Amino acid sequence: MVYVNRPRRKPPRTKKDTQHQYIERVIEELRQYPTKLAIIKRNCDEYRSQLYLKKGFLLAIERFDWVFEVDDDVERIAQQILADDYIGQRLRRYPLLFKGVLSQQNAEG
Repeated sequence: MVYVNRPRRKPPRTKKDTQHQYIERVIEELRQYPTKLAIIKRNCDEYRSQLYLKKGFLLAIERFDWVFEVDDDVERIAQQILADDYIGQRLRRYPLLFKGVLSQQNAEG
């Protein structure tokens, strides 16, 4: 049996790759406009007020509260989001918390 060499296809983009790129773009935006942290805080408050949320999503909001209680420094928050520890993984798992950071030109706050 003879096998013909075919060009290798690239694997399709995974959700993880695109989600990681999105998180990196959000962090760059936060570094340029630190006032956009208010958007994330507002998102956390908005989702916290909803009655039926996944337990994991509520835990992510709680972890963001922990991060914001410690400091409002964008670099430290960025390090915490990108960290490979439990809190960083939990924050990256729900990119909906970053909704509006990239789409709004100027932060309201």
